[in-house]
Amino acid sequence: MKFEQTFIQGLYLAELNKIEDERGAFTRLFCKSEFKNIGFSEEIVQINHSVNVKKGTFRGFHFQKPPYAETKMVRCLTGEIIDFVIDLRKNSPTFLQHFKVKLSENNPQMLIIPKGCAHGFQTLKAHSTLLYFHTQLYNRVYDSGVNLADPVLNIKLPLDVSEISEKDKLQPMLASNFLGLDLNSNT
Repeated sequence: MKFEQTFIQGLYLAELNKIEDERGAFTRLFCKSEFKNIGFSEEIVQINHSVNVKKGTFRGFHFQKPPYAETKMVRCLTGEIIDFVIDLRKNSPTFLQHFKVKLSENNPQMLIIPKGCAHGFQTLKAHSTLLYFHTQLYNRVYDSGVNLADPVLNIKLPLDVSEISEKDKLQPMLASNFLGLDLNSNT
């Protein structure tokens, strides 16, 4: 497994070692000792599977507020997505900047998303599925997000949105979401 640090501190794109033979393929998604090389030592406490039927589906931009801020690892198992990560850490040199990458079943890559960043994606193919590893349990009280239409972010999706949840349509704009919130804190 090779880790490529992106321009957002703590956000890594992991190149997974995919081994193929006549039986099929094998890919390791997590190895505690390899993740220690990038300073990751947190416990994985929850694993989620996202199934997205339609091309153009949008999910995001989600994060959890402290003390339930979490590191996420995201891998596209089937189909293809464009994945976005927004740095929401006020003291970060890349505050409010975003990183995007295409993930698919055909490229052996995984995103490691640090605490204090929001995550979202749009499906580029029908029947796209993702696997998420989380370092915190889901907590409805600390669950939050940012609105896709927020003009501060100016994020352009590659496709028209075919599906989006009511929750994601109603996510707050940055001005209302971050007044007095310190996402750098783990407390």
